[in-house]
Amino acid sequence: MTGDVIIGLDAGTSVIKAVAFTPDGGQIETAAMPNQVDRVADGGAEQDVMRTWADAGRTLRLLAEKVPDLARRTAALAVTGQGDGTWLIDKDGDPVAPAWLWLDARSGAIVDRLRHNGVGEKVAQFTGTGLSCSTQSGQLLWLLEHRPTVVERATTAFHCKDWLYFKLTGERATDPSEGVFTFGDYRSRAYADEVLHLLGLSSLRRLLPPIVDGTRHHAGLRPEAARATGLSEGTPVVLAPLDVLCTGLGAGLYDPARNVGCTILGSTGMHMRLFHRLDQIGASNQIGWTTPFVGGTWVGMVSNMAATLNIDWLIGAIEQGMIDAGVTPPPRRALLATFDRLAGEASPGRILYHPFIAEAGERGPFVKPKARAQILGLSDSVSFADIMRGIYEGLGFAARDCYEAMGHRPDEVRLAGGASRSPVCRRIVAAALGQPIRLAAREEIGAAGAAMVACLALGHFPDVAAACARWVEPALGAATAPDPALASHYDRLFEIYREGYRGMTGVWHALDRVRAGG
Repeated sequence: MTGDVIIGLDAGTSVIKAVAFTPDGGQIETAAMPNQVDRVADGGAEQDVMRTWADAGRTLRLLAEKVPDLARRTAALAVTGQGDGTWLIDKDGDPVAPAWLWLDARSGAIVDRLRHNGVGEKVAQFTGTGLSCSTQSGQLLWLLEHRPTVVERATTAFHCKDWLYFKLTGERATDPSEGVFTFGDYRSRAYADEVLHLLGLSSLRRLLPPIVDGTRHHAGLRPEAARATGLSEGTPVVLAPLDVLCTGLGAGLYDPARNVGCTILGSTGMHMRLFHRLDQIGASNQIGWTTPFVGGTWVGMVSNMAATLNIDWLIGAIEQGMIDAGVTPPPRRALLATFDRLAGEASPGRILYHPFIAEAGERGPFVKPKARAQILGLSDSVSFADIMRGIYEGLGFAARDCYEAMGHRPDEVRLAGGASRSPVCRRIVAAALGQPIRLAAREEIGAAGAAMVACLALGHFPDVAAACARWVEPALGAATAPDPALASHYDRLFEIYREGYRGMTGVWHALDRVRAGG
């Protein structure tokens, strides 16, 4: 491998980041730009496809301003991004519609129908993945029904990282993780025509790009992309797995010696376990994902739809209230620090909060597109600090709920994502899970995981274990054991938390009908 820099490009839902690393895992510099989400009627969440590409190019150029002689020094560029969603292009490589994101809610009625008529269960036997509003299959079915001309014009259905990889290299491709859990068979790591038939999407087989393994395959940066990014033409470009899997890799999910879990408290809450053999994978159900991972392994995942989105909602409501009152709010970082301190000082369990704040409802450990956030136990003695702490506790209970749905009780949980930076949140999550946690202290874990894939593709390490020994283990913090008294208290609250949302489906649907004017 020539060059002394590996770049990880991570196009998240709200931020695009480009991070420069040494081949041995040292972080050199980072650059970032916002990635705007456009909210549309009926629960839609979209992004401008070309704007995302343009902003990715700008982010790489910003990185070049910080890293001397970056173009010459770059050994490889690895790209990852937000998972699920639908990014459609035509034969000329141009978008045919805005991108549908993972938090788009418009396919909710279609997904409900497929889950209740038995199709969802049959599909999961192949994909190992439950259908939800996030899944590309439901989104394509909605488009076929409501905007058929969009689908007719399309020649390829991408996910976010696939689109960026195409713009960088000219190759139409996806990686095994998203290709398989959407339309494939996790056993064969390939597309399964049976899945398309079950979904009534056989006619759209033409949209599915080839599946390439980023640990073994790379392509050269094409001339147009070199001009857009400021990098050198021909630079090796690697298509890494989706961002949550890259984050899992960078956070220490791959550990042959220990029974670990990995929880990412980002916009969504993702909870993962590792399988080394197919016979370790239980019967597929309609909850979560089973998907190929690096080194011939698989990952089981269950995700609650919204994690830090709940915190964003609360902080955003306060900021808007201040603006409406003619008061300029302090920087968001300062607000978060204040509220985090208050949450740490509040008593545990003053309220119970169900973190179903996303318009697309919930997808784990149950799938209910109409699920909505709720607070139980609210009274005039409850303070703002109690509510903030309740949101943290809700994230901890949601994580526990998802691990129990997987039937997985890890000996230790590796923690990553924005909320994991809060010591208060970490203590609460450790106690809610009742397990020790270790913080993945690296700042840009998703980009690091993508860069690790590039190192494997270029032969810098003989295997995944060697890459993890160099990149991951030095960045893992010491284990934090749960506080026994707090863990015991949360044990009692957890069942109440679950009882608080069971039986609410009818209420959620009735509320939705009234809001819709029905």
